[in-house]
Amino acid sequence: MAGSTENKHQWGVTGPISMSLPSEDELRLNEALINELKAQDNFESLEDTERRKQVLQLFQKVTEEFVRVVGKLKGLSQSAIDNAGGKVSTYGSYRLGVYGPGSDIDTLIVGPKHVTRSDFFEHFIATLRRMSPPDAIEEATPVSDAHVPIIKLEFSGISIDLIFVRLLVSSVPENLDLKDKTLLRGLDEVDLRSINGTRVTDEIMSLVPQVKSFRHALRAIKLWAQRRAIYSNVIGFPGGVAWAMMVARICQLYPMAPGAVIVAKFFHIMGGWPWPRPILLKNIEDGPLPVRAWNPQLYAPDRRHLMPIITPAYPSMCATHNITTSTKKVILRELARANTIAQAIHAGKKPWKELFQKHSFFSSDYKYYLSIIAASRTKEAQQTWSGLVQSKVRRLVSGIEFSDTGVAIAHPFNKGFDRVHLCKREEDVDMILQGDLQFQVQPGQEVKGEVKDATGESKASNGANGDDNGDKNNTTENKSGEDNSEAKGGDSKDDEPQDVAHDDAKKDITIYTTTFYIGLELAENDGMFPVTH
Repeated sequence: MAGSTENKHQWGVTGPISMSLPSEDELRLNEALINELKAQDNFESLEDTERRKQVLQLFQKVTEEFVRVVGKLKGLSQSAIDNAGGKVSTYGSYRLGVYGPGSDIDTLIVGPKHVTRSDFFEHFIATLRRMSPPDAIEEATPVSDAHVPIIKLEFSGISIDLIFVRLLVSSVPENLDLKDKTLLRGLDEVDLRSINGTRVTDEIMSLVPQVKSFRHALRAIKLWAQRRAIYSNVIGFPGGVAWAMMVARICQLYPMAPGAVIVAKFFHIMGGWPWPRPILLKNIEDGPLPVRAWNPQLYAPDRRHLMPIITPAYPSMCATHNITTSTKKVILRELARANTIAQAIHAGKKPWKELFQKHSFFSSDYKYYLSIIAASRTKEAQQTWSGLVQSKVRRLVSGIEFSDTGVAIAHPFNKGFDRVHLCKREEDVDMILQGDLQFQVQPGQEVKGEVKDATGESKASNGANGDDNGDKNNTTENKSGEDNSEAKGGDSKDDEPQDVAHDDAKKDITIYTTTFYIGLELAENDGMFPVTH
């Protein structure tokens, strides 16, 4: 009797639900899923993947030179400079192996103790520019005051998000294992957040039974979540790492299942999950740092998390703390819809493409919408301002939820719509700020610089026809437009911008706007919501 169980491996915090091998029908369904993902342009070509590898190899050389440059400036001995090293590590979709055309590369630069975050922002781009081919750096936007300080790059046609961590060691070899918890000693909160991405990604990959099945299933779930516009941590939906951990948990429960089965089980189990019971890939670990790990028994804020999904790397954190009452309702509604479709697919009644149908947020989901317009007079200012406004949309949603306006659901769309407007008078600017689109730049009309969405994703400059698809893979961070190069549009405005004469370019006023939308569902028989016509 003991012999029948001693070889069973437990993945995660509980035993598996099923260890059954896939049937022939399930294997055929899995092949059909992979074919549909290919039809949806979810896989990158080998040539483009090789180009990414070459770029990362260059960045490793640049990082080592950058560390040397800083060492010389600070008067280190030549032997210390020669041994200082420096490391490039990736995280997110690239490291998980689920990237596609248009995906960015989330990249961590690891430096030794003599290199500070200020040095990173002051010297890294200059070093990169010196060591790169001419015009390889198409755009570089440092955001040093972000929650995780970042440099957003467009490099040789690839979007790269660069973050930095300083370790309290004198040498950082290229083969340094960042999973070593002793490396975390002495790091501040910003450094911990920066290094956490790589550590969490590596933990996830080590905790799934079959990497291939996990990747196929995660590609499908990411594409579904992006198409249904429920992919965005900052807005109040699960982000990429949260969806990955949810998929990984299903893989642990069905260790032998192919991707197609994981997808179907995902919708069934997650749709019926007894929230707020947390999703854990392993038991929460203690560690060497005096930092707070997620613990709802000790910390009141942790008890307020509605759909907690806990990162497996020390110190454990909740990846879904931004989810609100309304976004939870939307997520559960989408999971129920997807479960119905997935069951029909497995019964042979529907094809996989039905699962990836685009959302109907703007066309039929709501009768009332609230719009929030962030506007600036320069592209650089707008990138910062729109990001700040985007980070506050979730708070507005929470305020509506706790108000007595009679709103049952305040559903934020997961992306903002970037537009550029050209006008002549300050009165026109006021009209733009009220949502008037008559001064919007038309397709083909030239404006200096391309605008990115609030998460950094490149989009069409008008973005007014709702083709958001939101993912870097299709696109979405989203870049992601995951989420990434799709229009974030979707407001169904059909007005053509009026032509504006530009004989004297100096008289033109350029206004950059990003509009965020919240769909409002009123409570039944509640007439309190103020509707204006």
